[in-house]
Amino acid sequence: MSIWIGDPTIEIANEKGADTLNRNLGIEITEMTENSLKGRMPVDERTKQPAGVLHGGASVALAETLASWASIFAVDRSRFHCVGMEINANHVRPVSSGWVHGEASPLALGRKTHVWEIKIVNDEGKLVCVSRCTMAVLEMPSQY
Repeated sequence: MSIWIGDPTIEIANEKGADTLNRNLGIEITEMTENSLKGRMPVDERTKQPAGVLHGGASVALAETLASWASIFAVDRSRFHCVGMEINANHVRPVSSGWVHGEASPLALGRKTHVWEIKIVNDEGKLVCVSRCTMAVLEMPSQY
């Protein structure tokens, strides 16, 4: 059984992200499964730190982007809007080129808060970052 409400699509997320941080960092939403949202981000001059590897902040931006869209898609958008409350991340492996791929899966989908786990891997499928993001569910129409 799918966790998604209404008719969310990856096209909606990518279109709404057009003139935002998402596009500036090259973040793309790539797939929706029945209970997760996936995306990717290039490891290039936009997302690397001066030492030449993926900036931890860019990983966090990818993680929060996935959690935010996942929360929005898991509520009735005519009644609710979701915003980030807290995010943490453990960076476990450097990446210097290619893409990183993230997947947000719910740990808890409550009436007022959602908690998402986001795993980010490199092109070889090796774990790069694991993050947890808590989203507030607000009683107001979605701004997305």
